[in-house]
Amino acid sequence: MLSECRIKVALVGDYNAAITAHRAIPEALRLAGEALGVTVAFDWLASDSIGDGQCLQDYDGIWCVPGSPYVSTAGALCAIRLARERKVPFLGTCGGFQHALLEYARHQLGWVDAEHAELTPQAANPMIAPLACALLDVSARVRLVSGSRIAELYGVREISEQYLCRYGLQEQFREPLLAQSLKASGHDDGGEVRAIELDDHPFFIATLFQPERAALQGRVPPVVLGLVGACAVQATHEARQVQPA
Repeated sequence: MLSECRIKVALVGDYNAAITAHRAIPEALRLAGEALGVTVAFDWLASDSIGDGQCLQDYDGIWCVPGSPYVSTAGALCAIRLARERKVPFLGTCGGFQHALLEYARHQLGWVDAEHAELTPQAANPMIAPLACALLDVSARVRLVSGSRIAELYGVREISEQYLCRYGLQEQFREPLLAQSLKASGHDDGGEVRAIELDDHPFFIATLFQPERAALQGRVPPVVLGLVGACAVQATHEARQVQPA
């Protein structure tokens, strides 16, 4: 049973108490754990502490948190790649969304020159570029794709979520980037991608918005509930595998 489960989540990013989303994340995990009857522990792991990813081996889930540019882009990308390739439950929010796209483009599709304008301002055609209108401390509507995991978690097709973001996916990269297992699962009113997920993964969701902020109003963020639930299922399965006959 999930109620007997204890999970541990790695929060990959550079903690800053001034960032609203960072203050919301522990509360979001607490609320999700209470809702599922799961004990949730977590550690903040600075991006420059990730190295080759060995420090992530004992975690049941990975959350790449807001707050980019990270001190170490390589560290953030390493954590995301490990979660993607080893099927570790993963959530990316805001900067985590942007870097999930970047990691997939570089390491799954082989686009070694995929760039993020915030990290490489001189890039002629960055994949992650400034939004036409920056989304700074605003709420906006997101239309969720029917049948997607995120739509199942929210239980509705339209949501309103909070943003603190200046960068997003360039339109010309969308079709080739999302032609395989990575899919768009949420769009804004103009059709721009606001959420993604992997089809061939137990739980891999990333959002440009910051759903964790709902926890500061006492609401359980559905995607955090999904992350905790996926971690618990995986942890329970692994525990059963190591039990003596």
